[in-house]
Amino acid sequence: MSLVSSPTSAVDPPDPPTDSTTSEILDSVVWAALTGPHHRPFAEIRGQAARYHPDVAPFVTVSGQADERVWDDLAGLVGPGATIALTGTSLTPPDGWDVVARDGGVQLVDVAVDVADDPEAVPLTAADVPEILALIERTKPGPFRPRTIELGTYLGIRRDGALVAMAGERLHPPGWTEISAVCTDPAHRGQGLATRLVRAVAAGIRRRGETPFLHAAATNTNAIRLYESIGFKLRRRTTFSMVRVPENQPA
Repeated sequence: MSLVSSPTSAVDPPDPPTDSTTSEILDSVVWAALTGPHHRPFAEIRGQAARYHPDVAPFVTVSGQADERVWDDLAGLVGPGATIALTGTSLTPPDGWDVVARDGGVQLVDVAVDVADDPEAVPLTAADVPEILALIERTKPGPFRPRTIELGTYLGIRRDGALVAMAGERLHPPGWTEISAVCTDPAHRGQGLATRLVRAVAAGIRRRGETPFLHAAATNTNAIRLYESIGFKLRRRTTFSMVRVPENQPA
């Protein structure tokens, strides 16, 4: 099944986001998603801490107004000894909590993307997950779990029946949708497949009256240049940390 093009007027570019509500949402985007549209189907929340079910996504986060009690909430949420991908806080972990890794990233928002449906893009379903996971393993665009596909629309392009490129929707804070899992099999790169899929996913997001955004590793300069060239604008630099909860932390 292919997607049918819609009139350009249905997917006009949004105005650049500048208001305080936008900042509150996008500065704490995982929290906004888990306490908003993704709350009931996917969230596990304890006090000031929240996470996706581990089969859906690895992200753990905290309220933007979190205080030092958040560490007890996090320990109770994930359990002693767990290693978590923590986002959305500048608080320093207390003694006994190990910061295993810290990585920089960027957040970009759609200000002028020339969105377009793609005649080759096909919706992916749960039946495609084994093939999706194999493509993710070959290309490593970021985490993808067995139930990640439930977060939104994922589109793929096939060659001779095999999935060779994909992109889809992940985080969904109010008014926004993140484009994620953008990847192309190494044997099929250089054909513009990723760009086509990003534009197609963005078209669907725009038709819902929402604004596309995405994240990339700060070191992935090629991807950042690509996204900026098709109409995304750098909004902020981000950091996420891999943190290990102490074994003796009370749950």
